[in-house]
Amino acid sequence: MKIETLLLKLEINKTLTPQDASKVRGYLGSLFRHRVEVHHHQLDGSLLYRYPVIQYKIIGGDCVILGFDAGIEVVKKIFDELKVLIIDGNWQDILAKSLYNYAADFGTTTDFIPYTFLTPWLALNEENYDTYQRYGNWQKRRELLNKILVGNILSLAKGVNYTATEPITVKIENIRETRTTLKGTPMLGFLGNFQVNFAIPEYWGIGKSVARGFGTIGRCSW
Repeated sequence: MKIETLLLKLEINKTLTPQDASKVRGYLGSLFRHRVEVHHHQLDGSLLYRYPVIQYKIIGGDCVILGFDAGIEVVKKIFDELKVLIIDGNWQDILAKSLYNYAADFGTTTDFIPYTFLTPWLALNEENYDTYQRYGNWQKRRELLNKILVGNILSLAKGVNYTATEPITVKIENIRETRTTLKGTPMLGFLGNFQVNFAIPEYWGIGKSVARGFGTIGRCSW
């Protein structure tokens, strides 16, 4: 299947860090509080349990906002109306805005496609974190991460109402641990490459907290 995606890139007079993705999300969530797609919460404040149709990322120091499905209309509105960003209480003028529209393949493939994590992948929850730590060798840890990544991709597919027609097989390569934070809490993330027989649109997120920019993937050129 094909999925239309809209990508908005914002340039300001400041180099942003990955942690700033949450701050951009918070600011736009207050600005467009009537649109649940922006902040991913119900009107009563509870979390909206579905794959987020709007995701915020910091790539190359710039802010990138991705939208698909119902998020496309909202990203267009942000493009038209947003003039500044307020980060840590500081007013940041937007110097340039770029909008990119693309229709990407999504679903199982006959060939393996290579991807890389552009931002840390949050693979582990409390339970499998303990399992990961107990495994003393990399072989077992990689097998665990392979299973988690398959589960993440199946959850992503479910989030866009897609049913995989073939078993999903993942081959994690050159993966490494990286320390990051989520809402001020230290977290263990992963960066590196993997191959999978599944087409995922460029810059979509996999795993936990993808709305805040974690687990963003890009296709490898090799």
